[in-house]
Formats: sequence, C-alpha cells, structure tokens
Amino acid sequence: MTRIFPTLALIAAATATSADTFSADVWADNWFEMRINGVQVAQDSVPITTERSFNAESFIFEAQRPFVIGLMAKDFKENDTGLEYIGTRRQQMGDGGVILQIMDAAGDLVAVSSADWSCLVIHTAPLDKSCESDADPVAGQGACGFDASSEPDGWDSVDFDATDWPAADVYSEREVSPKDGYDESTWDASADLIWGPDLEQSNTVLCRLTVQ
Repeated sequence: MTRIFPTLALIAAATATSADTFSADVWADNWFEMRINGVQVAQDSVPITTERSFNAESFIFEAQRPFVIGLMAKDFKENDTGLEYIGTRRQQMGDGGVILQIMDAAGDLVAVSSADWSCLVIHTAPLDKSCESDADPVAGQGACGFDASSEPDGWDSVDFDATDWPAADVYSEREVSPKDGYDESTWDASADLIWGPDLEQSNTVLCRLTVQ
C-alpha cells in the first residue's frame, strides 16, 4: 500500500520547485516512525500492541536536500522487563529488525538502511537474558533489570551532533527471519536489516542518516 503524507511543514522554507519527491519502503519488526528534519512523514499503520505486528509500509514524501532521516523503531514488549507473553508458556524476549530504502522521482536509489546509519538504543531489557525464564518477572528486579532513557532533544534534526552514536548493527535475513510484508517489496541488494547491538535486548532504537 502506498500512502501519501502531507509534508508542507518540511518545505515551508523552500519553494515548490526546490522540494523533491521521494518514495520509501520500510519493513519493521515490530513498529516504526520516520521523520524528515524532525517532522513525521510516516508511521506504522499497525499498532505495536497487535500480535505479530511486523509489516511493510510504502509512502511518498517531499523534502529539500540535504535532509536528515530520523527513524524510531520499536520491538514489542509488555513492560520494562522487555518480555512478551508474560505468564504463558510462550514467555520470551522479542527480537527486532528494520529495513528501509528511499528512491527519488526518477527511480534512482537515494538511501538504504546500512552500517552507514548511526543508531542509539534508548531501551534495553532485560539486562540478563535469564529473565526470560523467570516464573514471575518483575521489571527492575533480579535478572530483569533494564536501561531506559528519553529521546535526545532534536536527535532527528539537521543540527544534532550524533558523532558519538554507534553505527547501526547489520543482520542477515537468517538472523532476523523477516516475514509478514517483507516479501511485498523488492529490496535493493545494498539495503541491510539493521538494529541495535542485540536483536533481543535492544527494544527501542533511534537511527539517523543525512542524505546529501
């Protein structure tokens, strides 16, 4: 499904002729929001609370180069333990992953998800993976500790200094096991599945890239 998002705020300072049109494909496990220069241009249409909520989205936006892509991606968790299906036989850590590609109006590739992106994890849990088998997991107790922080102010803006952010971690299809929408897009060979340093423990990831 292709969605067209209003982007007047993105080009308020530009003339109509200086803004370019771009098309994007994003697949996320479980949920994403994409911003351009701090303005939201897309959000996953399936709520993160939906079981097996990973899916693909295709959309169009306008922007003037250079611009910053800010991508927030989240894996589902019931609470700060980082677990899902708590109290059932399926209790487990979830695992994440996201892939993205952007093309210009001529169909030329503009950006893909890769190790060139800078990614900051702002929610990590559980800190000890043995929490997964805890009969009564409580966030912040025992093996179920967690690290959480707020989004840095302006992290998705042009002026933000992300030089100390680590590079995105790249994963294979075998490691992520993408499904439910992943095969709906024809991914460029240079587009990688990316996430934080641990597919299971990294629950909320902020990634950014400057497009020249």
